[in-house]
Amino acid sequence: MLLFHITTRHELDQAKSSGYYLPKGFTTEGFIHCSYGHQVLATANRIFQGCSDLVLLEIDPSALADPVVDENLEGGTQLFPHLYGALPLASVLRVHDFPCDADGQFQAPPTLLPRS
Repeated sequence: MLLFHITTRHELDQAKSSGYYLPKGFTTEGFIHCSYGHQVLATANRIFQGCSDLVLLEIDPSALADPVVDENLEGGTQLFPHLYGALPLASVLRVHDFPCDADGQFQAPPTLLPRS
């Protein structure tokens, strides 16, 4: 099952020189927050509402060397994948532009929707 991670284009661009992505919060949390496909929009609308310049990373978990643990650390019932290590950019299958609409809400990027 594919993993997804929301970040800014700026943070992604900064990672290109090393080939590995680590978000700002990694040093304090020790992992990278990810989502499964069915969790992306709810996560985006809860945490990133109104944010611009976002991208959605589509990640191949089989290309990751570090462990991915499904867990909920905030007391809810839904489990989210957490990557306990740096994200190698080679494991990113696609980068989707992820803009919010005029109301600050997110919709599935057209590049992510199934092709007919």
